[in-house]
Amino acid sequence: MGEAAVLLMAERKREFHYAAYDIIDGNVKRADEDFLDAYVTDLLTTKPWWDTVDGLVTAAVSPLCRRFDAAWLIDEWSESGDIWLVRAAIGHQRGWKTDTDVSRVLELCDRHWGDSELFVAKAIGWALRDLVRIDPAAVRNFLSCRRMRNSVAEREARRGLHRVL
Repeated sequence: MGEAAVLLMAERKREFHYAAYDIIDGNVKRADEDFLDAYVTDLLTTKPWWDTVDGLVTAAVSPLCRRFDAAWLIDEWSESGDIWLVRAAIGHQRGWKTDTDVSRVLELCDRHWGDSELFVAKAIGWALRDLVRIDPAAVRNFLSCRRMRNSVAEREARRGLHRVL
């Protein structure tokens, strides 16, 4: 599965990239705890763009982080300086619903709050918007404690807050 995804991601056309994470998504239960480090780190940065990164987060990062303790790798991605790895780190609990570690996601958002990179700011905003469904008070508090503005992230988060009011 990992080798097939690597070969597909090496192709020029985006449809091959989508097929790579579809293969992973369909076989993720067979992946072991080394799969994220052995394959996904490189896949996230091979031909990165928001849709392929988000697809890989949904197909591989989130389910494997839920199954295995990959906190060390998420921290490594978060501190890498690579916008796509940072984006994946921030979104690593996507879809966990009530199992989401709210404080961990907020910590990752806080680490990158001052980052003006659009794709990182969007990831923060989307993570906060997802957290609103679980703990709107934590998101409100998080936003109110920020001294520096991140208008992109705030806008995305507030969209979620408006829905729960």
